[in-house]
Amino acid sequence: MVDDPVSSATRAARSVEQRGLGALYWRFWATAGLSNLADGVLKIALPLVATGFTRSPILVGGLAFAFTLPWLLFALPAGAIVDRCDRRILMLVANTFRVVVLAVVVTALLFGYGSVLALYCAAFCVGSAETIYDNAAQSVVPQLVSPARLVRANGRMFGAQLAANELLGPPLAGALMAIGASAALGMPIVLWVAAVGLLLFVGGTFRTVGGAPQGTTLRADIADGFRYFLDNRLLRTFAVVGGMFNIASSATQAILILYAFGRRSVLGLDGAGYGLLVGTIALGSLFGSFLAEWACRLFGRARTLALSFSLGVVLIVMPAIVANVYVIGVAFFAGGMGIVIANVLILTLRQQITPPHVLSRVNSGTMVITWGAKPLGTAIGSVLAELFGLRSVFVVMGVVACIALIGVTRVTDRAMDEAEQAG
Repeated sequence: MVDDPVSSATRAARSVEQRGLGALYWRFWATAGLSNLADGVLKIALPLVATGFTRSPILVGGLAFAFTLPWLLFALPAGAIVDRCDRRILMLVANTFRVVVLAVVVTALLFGYGSVLALYCAAFCVGSAETIYDNAAQSVVPQLVSPARLVRANGRMFGAQLAANELLGPPLAGALMAIGASAALGMPIVLWVAAVGLLLFVGGTFRTVGGAPQGTTLRADIADGFRYFLDNRLLRTFAVVGGMFNIASSATQAILILYAFGRRSVLGLDGAGYGLLVGTIALGSLFGSFLAEWACRLFGRARTLALSFSLGVVLIVMPAIVANVYVIGVAFFAGGMGIVIANVLILTLRQQITPPHVLSRVNSGTMVITWGAKPLGTAIGSVLAELFGLRSVFVVMGVVACIALIGVTRVTDRAMDEAEQAG
């Protein structure tokens, strides 16, 4: 006997199509917000704690690399695993694993056995669990809401992620560090435990709709999903465009502090001013997460994507054009808004045109290209700045972003509509 491929959560979502996103979605949204707040606190707290053991810039800065390395190593296997299992269960396991790892580190700190090596192990383990958690979360959303509500649902998820990770997490980490390292590292544990508890109230099964792979190896599943991703022109185009934009934005953000912070910098900002300038990107992104659905209805998807990526180009190139902090701040706000709107629409399209049984593997293939481009961009930006000066980074990366924009303008509403009908 074959199980009904439509999960109970999906049926519940369809029953509330005319009444909004539904209670199940909002519980899931809340648990994702708590998890992202834990991530936002930890990514600031770990380097701050590390300064108590070493003043080496390489060792302290390397923690960010330890966080992101699992995406290059494990993103593809994570996608295959998520397509085989109940996604909600995997999210519960991933957060529980993160709680255990960080609890061990906090215990070591309390008894005087903390070290930089322990922090690196924690960063790598937490980042590895994140490859499962984030992939599963992206794959669950289409099972919670109807297709008509998917843009709104993804927008609200991006809003929660940005508010928790970028706006609330860093200042909360700083305040907790004033109490002590154990308090700063203990807060993510509390938040992840709360997220696990809330996720238990998101009822239903979240296995792959249409059937998980049967009688195949994990390696074969990975190859099958990546092959589907490479064979789809739209998915391939958006991944390459996203990767190019991430190279450009990562390169410019890596040297922004040298351009903006300090008396000898171009903008001459102090610490508070620099924080406000960087914060305009996060504020614009949060604002954009609520505008995606409206912009799509007003302009259509193709025009919205072109306009959104154009704002992203402005964000990257503006410091090369003017040295006015207020003009740059407006450009950063608009660029952050545009990039998030584009991300919401692209994620929604990927969820709609990808067969459910390979969605997680396609998500992971996209993440390998787009997120794997970030460390490459950081390295390129540093080398360009060293050889040709800070302004050259904004100019060269502006050209890279413009080339990516050309790829976006070739995507039409008709092509996206046909891909949805075929999916």
